Amino acid sequence: MAEGVVARAFWLAEPGRGEIRDVRLNPPGAGEVQVRALVSGISRGTESLVFQGRVPASQYRVMRCPFQEGEFPAPVKYGYASVGVIEAGEATLLGQRVFCLYPHQDRYVVPEDAVIPVPCEIPDARAVLAANMETALNGLWDGAARPGDRIAVVGAGVVGCLVAALAARIPGTRVELIDIDPRRAAIAEALGCVFALTDMASSDADLVVHASADSVGLATCLRLAGFEATVLEMSWYGDAAVTAPLGEDFHARRLTLRSSQVGEVATARRARWTRKRRLALALGLLADPVFDRLITGQCGLDELPSVLARLSRDPAGALCQTVRYSS
Repeated sequence: MAEGVVARAFWLAEPGRGEIRDVRLNPPGAGEVQVRALVSGISRGTESLVFQGRVPASQYRVMRCPFQEGEFPAPVKYGYASVGVIEAGEATLLGQRVFCLYPHQDRYVVPEDAVIPVPCEIPDARAVLAANMETALNGLWDGAARPGDRIAVVGAGVVGCLVAALAARIPGTRVELIDIDPRRAAIAEALGCVFALTDMASSDADLVVHASADSVGLATCLRLAGFEATVLEMSWYGDAAVTAPLGEDFHARRLTLRSSQVGEVATARRARWTRKRRLALALGLLADPVFDRLITGQCGLDELPSVLARLSRDPAGALCQTVRYSS
């Protein structure tokens, strides 16, 4: 591409208001590639909190995404699920379809080692789930799920569904996906799980994973956990205060409550696994077409400011919303 290419990117101009801005790109240098985006994915939970300006000041550094520009709360360019085609750089890489942890932008220049090839059998929209799949994979590593475990997953959003799907593939497990929305039952069945509404969920689980980002969901997790079980907290609440019923039989049942966050490779794998190796595995795990069920909408880049405003206000059952880019 010629020098001075102008790209278009989504920026959070101020909490609650996004806009599309022009971004002038430098030509790719040695060891860099220019990517033309095909589709990006909205990580609804995190991006809604960012859109609302609800990243706590203490977490500004931790919550930075790899190619973020600007600073929290705003103006900031934020996002981390882009699939595109290499259109400039090393000749042997031209035309290769890749995944990159990049914000919503129609063209961008990044180091070659920042992109991961997308397997040919994985369509563009499904490939944007790689970032969420990486989170789910890391969570199962943190939770130390084992064959034969009874596993409860509370919250059937994208991350919860992906955790449940991976857990259901472990031999001998019984995985129950729990949500307040009965419409999630069909997805749970397709993923190989049992579905339950909150008040019908089974107790005495070996591992309980929380992914609803709600204090009520966390209370449900503590109720479902069996003796000396682990409750794995995968929700991120932003600046919201969280209450948990630790005054009941939390101590008597000797429960372990621990967090999982994708910014670091799970402790049990960290000596041998890099983040890039983990991301490549997550991308490969998306070969199953069942994960197309988690894509529930799409929009164009120009629509993204209004779409994110709507999703942050009322998601109305949405799972993964994608952004499509014109060529």
